[in-house]
Formats: sequence, structure tokens, C-alpha cells
Amino acid sequence: MSVEDEKIEKARSPFSEAFEMFRRNHAAVAGLIMLILIILAGIFGPMVYAGDPFEMVWAPFSPPGQEGYLLGTDYLGRDLVSMLLHGARVSIAIGLSAALITVLIGITVGAVAGFYGGLVEEALMRFTEFFQVLPTLLFSMVIVALFGASLPMITFAIGVVSWPAVARITRAEFLRIRELEYVTASRASGVSNGKLIFGVILPNALPPIIVQAALMVGSAILFEAGLSFLGLTDPNVVSWGQIIGSNRQYILDASYTVTIPGVAIFVTVLAISLVGDGLNDALNPKLRQR
Repeated sequence: MSVEDEKIEKARSPFSEAFEMFRRNHAAVAGLIMLILIILAGIFGPMVYAGDPFEMVWAPFSPPGQEGYLLGTDYLGRDLVSMLLHGARVSIAIGLSAALITVLIGITVGAVAGFYGGLVEEALMRFTEFFQVLPTLLFSMVIVALFGASLPMITFAIGVVSWPAVARITRAEFLRIRELEYVTASRASGVSNGKLIFGVILPNALPPIIVQAALMVGSAILFEAGLSFLGLTDPNVVSWGQIIGSNRQYILDASYTVTIPGVAIFVTVLAISLVGDGLNDALNPKLRQR
């Protein structure tokens, strides 16, 4: 590499370097393409493939391809293609919303604990450990059972039980960054604690938090599927988990009614995991230097 090329390389912004490294990660790019296609299918699919996912259109358990129904019908004779397309919206919306709740709670707790330290950190981390040792699926089941299996409550339950990991990552980043020179200089210049937390330290602590948030979307989709399989779901809303849950007792008679939405969940979570791994490689400065 020439001297000029080295200067150009050094002049590139961290964002450009991260984008370039992500672009070179073929698995991450493939995952991103899959994820975009799934999101587009959820947004525009119900418009192109019109139909009520709750409408009984043919005989129950019609196998895939019979009578023009590409993926067949479920135990009530409902079109599985229509249910999958409508369910994509709900499952992805639950994943994104639950991940947002998780990140908001986790960042708040982790940032305050990591910034102030002392008794504040001790109290908040004991609180975090209390939630961390609870069986997450069981805890979310209790919340949904007590307050109802509505879509907002399911999303809230998933977010409430999943935040400790984000809190611990945020705390670790704040403990590392708060001692750096530019933070000390900002504090010496009279910058308020709130601005130090959210304006100075948090932007520099975001890369690992973004990676964790991306992975939390996939975890939330799996969580919702698990709750639905156990019958803790809103029967008035179609999601991939709800399709599996409503057909679970017929898994031996018509396995495709459970397998097809299961494959949709698998592909979506795989795509999110690939994107998350790609973001981790791209946003990690140590890996960018390799």
C-alpha cells in the first residue's frame, strides 16, 4: 500500500470503515437481504395476496398445493399463506417493540449504575441480578396470565424480562468510558451529569448496545412463539407463534401447519443473528484493525 493510500485509509470515518467491513461480510449481507425481504413481505404481502387470515376458505388440513392453496390450510380451513403474511407484521412488530422496551430499560439502569457508581451502582446491579436469575419464560408467562394475553401485554412482558443483559453491557461501557480524558475534560468544564450521560458517554457506548438490541429482536420473536405455543396469545391477532400454538395438537396429523410457520421463524431469527454478528464485527474497533 502506498503512502497516499495509507493517508486515505486513515482519513476514512469510523462509519465508513464499519460499513465497508459489514459489506465484506457476505453472511451478514445475506442475512440483511433476507430480513429486508421478510419485512417487505409483511408490509406489502397482505396487499398483494388479499384475504382475511381468519376466513375459512376450504376444507381443513388441505395439504400444500391442493385446490390452488400454495401452503395448504390449517385445522379450520384457513389459508396458511394469508396467515403467514399477516403474521409477519405482528411477529416483527413484537420483536422490534419488545427490543425497544428492553433497550430503554437496560440503558437507563446500566447508564445510571455505571456513571454514578458506589451505592447507586450496588443497588441497581442487585436489582438487575434479581431479574437475571428469574426464569424468563416462566416470569413472562406469569405476567401475561395475570394481566391478559393482549398484544401490548405480551410485548411488555417480553421486554420486562429481557433487559438485564443490555443493562450489564451498558454499565460495563460506562465504567470504561467515564474515566477517559474527554469525559474528564467535559466534567471539568462544568457539563451537567445528564449531558455527560446522554450526550457524551452514551453515544460512544452505543456500538455493543446496538448489536445486543439487534439480537434481542430475534429473541423476542422466539419468546412470543414460545408463549403462543403454550396458549398465552391473543386469539384475535395472527402471528407466527399463534399459528403454531393453534395447530400444535395436530402436529402429528398435519405437521406442515406447524412446520411452515416454524421455518418462517427460523429463517427470520437466523437473518437477524447474521446481521447482529456482522454489526458486531463492523462496530468493534479491534476487529476492524485486523
